[in-house]
Amino acid sequence: MAVERESFYQCEVKRRRVRASGGYEPFWKVKTIAEALEDNDTEFRCMNCGGAVKVFKRSPEGGQETHIGHKFKSDSEYCSAGMYFLKATDGRVARQSSSPVH
Repeated sequence: MAVERESFYQCEVKRRRVRASGGYEPFWKVKTIAEALEDNDTEFRCMNCGGAVKVFKRSPEGGQETHIGHKFKSDSEYCSAGMYFLKATDGRVARQSSSPVH
């Protein structure tokens, strides 16, 4: 029996830009997972709730493409795009992650 997993193909990645006053400042940019891995990005978060995510690389047997899923079930339960949130029937309200990635 196949395990059901979340599959997101876009996320936010942490980037740096030059400040007008000098130095660098971090910011989050939306990218596809494939593009982020190609650009060697290393810091990812969910673009909906800001929670931690994990990367699942494409399996050689022709499985799902490279994608991400929430690292913690609690984030998925209250993220507007989370698998557990979408399946819930208790009328819960979406919210930001309780432990967002900064």
